[in-house]
Amino acid sequence: MERLDGGADVPARLRGGIVALGNFDGFHLGHQAVVGRARERARAEGRPLLVATFDPHPVRFFKPDAAPFRLTTLDQRARLFAEAGADAMVVFGFDAALAGLTAEDFVAERLVGLLGVAGVVTGDDFTFGKARGGNVAVLAALGEHHGFSVDTVGAVAAGGEPVSSSRIRDLLKAGDPGGAAALLTRPFAIEGVVQHGDKLGRTIGYPTANVAMGSYLRPAYGIYAVRVRLDDGRVVNGAANLGIRPSFDPPKELLEAYLFDFAEDLYGRVIDVALIAYLRPEAKFDSLDALTAQMDADCTKAREILSAAV
Repeated sequence: MERLDGGADVPARLRGGIVALGNFDGFHLGHQAVVGRARERARAEGRPLLVATFDPHPVRFFKPDAAPFRLTTLDQRARLFAEAGADAMVVFGFDAALAGLTAEDFVAERLVGLLGVAGVVTGDDFTFGKARGGNVAVLAALGEHHGFSVDTVGAVAAGGEPVSSSRIRDLLKAGDPGGAAALLTRPFAIEGVVQHGDKLGRTIGYPTANVAMGSYLRPAYGIYAVRVRLDDGRVVNGAANLGIRPSFDPPKELLEAYLFDFAEDLYGRVIDVALIAYLRPEAKFDSLDALTAQMDADCTKAREILSAAV
């Protein structure tokens, strides 16, 4: 799958495609339904399938001081789109120029001019253009004017409520990674480069792979049973602390994953830490012995959970 700049002409072989258009942060059940509809159209008509996303997220552009909220990085979305059958991912860089385009100009310049779309598929709550001046009705009218089709997909429900990125964020912040995984169709995972830390864990028999949280949403701080995917494709079970390490000074926000039965050097390598189950909140311990005893219990519990998890 190719990654394309939404501010440049796409290659001729990818013009005339069906484009799934949205933010798609998290790529949950609802997003998958939109891309699925676009894939059906593309395959039926023998056209390329493009999935278009915005980066940074528009909220980050308009509210630069907003707390971190991302569910997926651009690289993670690229892999998810490829698995969904996309021939290309189009990244619209959300900057002042894009924010200033009216709905009509966005369609004329970006979708028609640069992408040469034959069809667009969105969710039925999609808005676009300066001051959110465009919605699905506006898009349909513009599609008729410019000669491309427009399909909309209604919200997907699970547990009696619509699936949304906001709902997933709320579940993660409440310490319910299993509930979030049901809506994502996979565990929420934090990807990053393993960095050097204080190396305190190794002094008590628990060396950890430390990853910065970056722009990811902060799930509930605490201890998790995790599955760690290495850059060579192997998956290793483990337990992780996500938070500020209250037993150590100074506080430092990190995701620290201890991989079971693993002793390789991971510094500088990219790993993907999937949160499977929330074990307990962070706590401060009066001694390293007390901390170690609790970590022993946490790892025993994590092993039991992961051995039973699919």
